Amino acid sequence: MRKNSLRRAALFASCSIFICHPAVAQDRPDATDDETILTDTILVTAFRRDDIATDTSELPDQIAIPADAASIAARAPGGALVGNGVLSGQLSYRGLAGKRVLGRINGQRFASGGPNAMDPPLHYAPSLLVDRVEIARGVAPVSSGPALAGSVDAKLVEAHFTDGPALDVQARMTSQYRSNDDSFAVAGLAGVANDRWRLGVIASREEGESYEFPGGTAVGTSFERNLYGVHGGFKAGPGKLFLEYRRSETDPTGNPPFALDIVYFDTDFVRGGFRGEIAEDIGIDIQLGHVSVRHLMDNQTTRLPAAEPMRARATFADADTNTVEVSLQFGSSAAHLEIGGDVELTDKFVRITNPFNDAFFIDAQPNVSNERIGAYAQWRGGIEALAFEVGARIDRTRQSAGNPTLGTAVPMGPRIIAADFIASDRERDETTVDAVARLWIDLGDLTPRLSLARKERVPSLLERFGWLPTEASYGLADGSIYVGNLDLAPETAWIAEIGFDWSSEFIALRPTIFYRRVDDYIQGVPFDSTVGVIDSPVEMIAAMNGDATPLRFGNVDAELYGADLDFLFRPVRQFEVSGTASYVRGERRDIEDNLYRVAPANFRLSGTWSNNRLALGAELVAAAGQTKISISNDEERSEGYAIVGLFGRYSLTNTISVEAGVENLFDESYQPHLAGRNRVAASDIAVGDRLYGPGRGAWIRVSASF
Repeated sequence: MRKNSLRRAALFASCSIFICHPAVAQDRPDATDDETILTDTILVTAFRRDDIATDTSELPDQIAIPADAASIAARAPGGALVGNGVLSGQLSYRGLAGKRVLGRINGQRFASGGPNAMDPPLHYAPSLLVDRVEIARGVAPVSSGPALAGSVDAKLVEAHFTDGPALDVQARMTSQYRSNDDSFAVAGLAGVANDRWRLGVIASREEGESYEFPGGTAVGTSFERNLYGVHGGFKAGPGKLFLEYRRSETDPTGNPPFALDIVYFDTDFVRGGFRGEIAEDIGIDIQLGHVSVRHLMDNQTTRLPAAEPMRARATFADADTNTVEVSLQFGSSAAHLEIGGDVELTDKFVRITNPFNDAFFIDAQPNVSNERIGAYAQWRGGIEALAFEVGARIDRTRQSAGNPTLGTAVPMGPRIIAADFIASDRERDETTVDAVARLWIDLGDLTPRLSLARKERVPSLLERFGWLPTEASYGLADGSIYVGNLDLAPETAWIAEIGFDWSSEFIALRPTIFYRRVDDYIQGVPFDSTVGVIDSPVEMIAAMNGDATPLRFGNVDAELYGADLDFLFRPVRQFEVSGTASYVRGERRDIEDNLYRVAPANFRLSGTWSNNRLALGAELVAAAGQTKISISNDEERSEGYAIVGLFGRYSLTNTISVEAGVENLFDESYQPHLAGRNRVAASDIAVGDRLYGPGRGAWIRVSASF
């Protein structure tokens, strides 16, 4: 009864806002032409924009907004979803995923708390609170920090400065219900502002049951999450001070691809700084940030059936990230030199326990730390019609690990490996260098563009210091057991891409062809040369846990190439067709094999008819079967699929709208290639099978903004 009441309240909450003055977003100007060339932007809850050249996909008209913001980012050209659970998805971008794609919330970098990336960055961006998702096209600029591929930044809704001294009350609320998983979500913003200061609060609540698919129920996919926060800003002379705090609380949530489920993530975000001018044509940007993650996962709270006492596990994990970023900009927004530096300090600790035996505990990641300091220079300018952005950065990274502690009930095998780890050199220093050049020519309707880059990535703490054989793999969720490698070299990618943006009154088209050559690419390789022969403590422990052929993280050589595009066609004012298409091929260069976990070719097409108040449409999402699989990693092929959805929107007033639709109209049974493998024995999905996509279901959403 309580859940039913909450759902009814969520459906009507958007209509119960007090009458407020219209919100004015004066401190978030429209994107410049340069920004639209360099960035893909997906609007989620922002006000609509009609310029077809603004790299925009207007999600509320097309789909039920998923709880996982990674599903939104995956709709960008070149994107695909790594489906690891309702709240644990990752963005795969042009064949690269995990730590290779820089993830941020409101521009803030931080380390995930879960040792197996149950909380990748977009976990902390409830979709109904996301204003827009910005994805650096192809490669991230050096000013964003080190990243091998592109970057994704989820911008949450916030109160904005206005034009005058009078107080302006701003409010926005959205609520949604989905029948497939009997889920509800409600989120909102309330704020006051004038031309000198602003203050806002945000909050969201999401809850859902296990979802249905053709053939049964994906047991263990229920979820709960709350987020609330406060933010503010003050204009001081030629600049703006800002400060924000958020608290994210993920409650018991199932994660079928993992051996353990989320019991909680309690995470605090603090960020503040100053942006402004210190002299004419000299700008300054100072940002300080802190993120604290406290995490527990187990196989008792939501896992069905719960593990027997001997195999019961509860893992506690902490992660703290402190960041400082400072930059100076000389010149105008269109032509300037930017120099800056940043510091990122990360400390993590992971302990595995048995809740039925206090004497059993293992420090799987014992006080591991990553200390990075970097500096960069970036120049944006132009020569007549030619515009460019070129930059370089250098980073010095120090990584270290403490001594693992083991309980008296831990058997001899882990003790031997721990002793070897303690005796090893557990400090590493790396220097990496990035360089990026992006050029484009404004020819009116046509804008040719070219990007060249050299990017590096230091191994993650897990890849380097994961001494204990476990399934932790930063979200690969493939059931394999991995161990770290102290001697890993940084990945080095050489990147080239070429494409063009073409837009006219009726059509917009943005194709891109890309190539990435990656030296010392890090992935799982056989633990030793005698595969299948159990002749080491690592292999013995792995075999006891169901994997006789464990993997270690190793350096290989790889290349990725392909093409993607997005397009929009508007033959008449009331009708438009839009979509994306993506293809990427990943290969090993050191052996005859394909790269592991690369998304197949995929396609999205939607058509919308609209007038002043009513919009109706349909969407097709399709993916080919993936046959170019990694033999050395025992990857299995996947089959292609196509699903259809219907949607509609009716604007009750200029500020209140109702949207509804049907997902997977024909109840298609499908298993996305990058979906995780099921580990829940009580599910209607066989253990070891890829998770199925949701079946047919209806959804309704009510939105209001004042």
